[in-house]
Amino acid sequence: MKYFTHWMTAFITLFIMTYIGLQDPWVKEVLRLKSFDILLANEDKSPSQDITIITIDEEAIEKYGQWPWSRDKIADLIVNLRQVETGIIVMPILFSEEDRFGQDDYFCETLTYGTVIAQTGTVQTRTSNPVPRGVAKIGDPLAFLYEWPGMVGPLPKLADCTNGVGVINTAPEVDGVVRRVPLLMKIGDEVYPNMSIETIRVAVGDPSYQVKADEFGVTAMRVPGYDTINTDANARIWLRWNKEFKTISAASDDFSEAAGTTIIIALTAEGLSSVVATPIGEQYDYVISANSLQTILDGETVKRFDSLIELIVAFTLGFAMIILVRYFGYGIIAAAIFFVSIGLPVYTDLFFKQGLVLIDFTWVLLTFLLVAFHSTFLRFILEFKLKQQIRKQFEKYLDPRQVAILVKNPEKLKLGGERKEMSFLFMDIVGFTPISEHYKNNDDPEGLVEVINDYLNRMSKIVLKNGGTIDKYMGDCIMAFWNAPLDCENHAEMAVKTAIECAEETDKIKAEFKEKGLPDINIGSGVNTGTCIVGNMGSEMRLDYSVIGDAVNLAARLEAQTRNYKDENGKVTPLLYPSYTQEKLKNIKSIEVDKIKVKGKEELITIYKPI
Repeated sequence: MKYFTHWMTAFITLFIMTYIGLQDPWVKEVLRLKSFDILLANEDKSPSQDITIITIDEEAIEKYGQWPWSRDKIADLIVNLRQVETGIIVMPILFSEEDRFGQDDYFCETLTYGTVIAQTGTVQTRTSNPVPRGVAKIGDPLAFLYEWPGMVGPLPKLADCTNGVGVINTAPEVDGVVRRVPLLMKIGDEVYPNMSIETIRVAVGDPSYQVKADEFGVTAMRVPGYDTINTDANARIWLRWNKEFKTISAASDDFSEAAGTTIIIALTAEGLSSVVATPIGEQYDYVISANSLQTILDGETVKRFDSLIELIVAFTLGFAMIILVRYFGYGIIAAAIFFVSIGLPVYTDLFFKQGLVLIDFTWVLLTFLLVAFHSTFLRFILEFKLKQQIRKQFEKYLDPRQVAILVKNPEKLKLGGERKEMSFLFMDIVGFTPISEHYKNNDDPEGLVEVINDYLNRMSKIVLKNGGTIDKYMGDCIMAFWNAPLDCENHAEMAVKTAIECAEETDKIKAEFKEKGLPDINIGSGVNTGTCIVGNMGSEMRLDYSVIGDAVNLAARLEAQTRNYKDENGKVTPLLYPSYTQEKLKNIKSIEVDKIKVKGKEELITIYKPI
């Protein structure tokens, strides 16, 4: 249940990230847009063959005077451009008031030569001279278009003369950066075209637009006679920044280099034009107009991948990572994190370069990494706690080397309990009562404790040295077993070997006792091999790693039988074991001692001792 609870927290994190992704909060949008900036801003740039920018710069101001110019000067500029046979002339300049020099008539004449002038949306509710365009609608796009309270258009006289009037407003994203431009906007029920799409309409010569929409928004739009333009749900296109535009000062006497190109007359002198934030830094607003038009002319509009599929991918990768962390090693986990972290951006970049499709890998990667680190951290904590538990539970009952193996490889330990064949050793002091009485008569209980602790310590070292697990101490009795928690193929032989070495060590203790004038002692051991249940046993308040089974009981009864078999000198037989254990001894020779009946067994048991 504990493992389930911990791993469920990783799934909860995954579900929370998926839910947040569905809500598409501001932070997710910003992350997504920043990743798109990298893709769009790093496109290879090439010279534009379609657009030339005529700059009203400091040189032009010095030549023709301060802005605003008399409109006959702008008219002369248009005439000069027409003499070199340029394409459509676009002026993202608002001519909403009469010329103070009275040159509107001449200016109006030049506007008939294939020109597009500006109008702009305003936050004011008043509308002044707006110029709408006819729109053929499939579905209802109006609910999805950007809306301005009002619109300020050019002088009606100029609007009638010019071939097109387009909106020059931009639509910054949530972080204030202009990445997309709406091709259509609305005021009330009227639709107004952006300057770039209006330029295309003028070039084609059609009077209207066609817009297709469904319940999710605008899906496409086109000018009859021109290719379909894929837009987002709000009739916006992603700007491309892959072109460098040729610029010629309006003060120039030679515009021949502009021949055959679409012209954008732009205010570039200091103080005449505003700047906007873009993925490639702050740019003048005419750059937005140029890039918007160039994007449409190239016919390679950027498309956006389905966000729902992105979330499905994020959930799938997160789910897979949880399973990976649960069942595989840290090396594989690290490799998965590395390849996904590198692969997602690379795949996104490749997808964009090959198909001009924007994929949001940021939320996918963020979800994946958060779930990966969360689940990995949970695993680390669980393993740390398990290792601490193992160390605390076994450090007093196993050889330190064995404890180190268990701590490093906790999977070798099945704490829940398992059935397996093992060997068991019960070892007890024969003649303990005289020793106890000796220290009692001398009023030295501390001395008795010291003797017992010394005996148990020396016997325990032998058990641990031979790979045994000390189950418990019962007074002067030691219970130990082999083949758990670590596997031991020759567990029967190691148990018998341990009993023999303990008997030899007891002989050394007897000699020490004799020097101290203490009573003689002997040791009695019983070894048995059989199948039992081993694992954590106890209550929620206290658990012990122990064994249960009939094989354990037989070992204890054989230890008690050692007192019944003595040599010619009256020395107790130090070790007894049954035939099944004897059969597993490859390097220890045995001799049959007797056939006995023990409690709980119907048949006689043949018992042996080592030679």
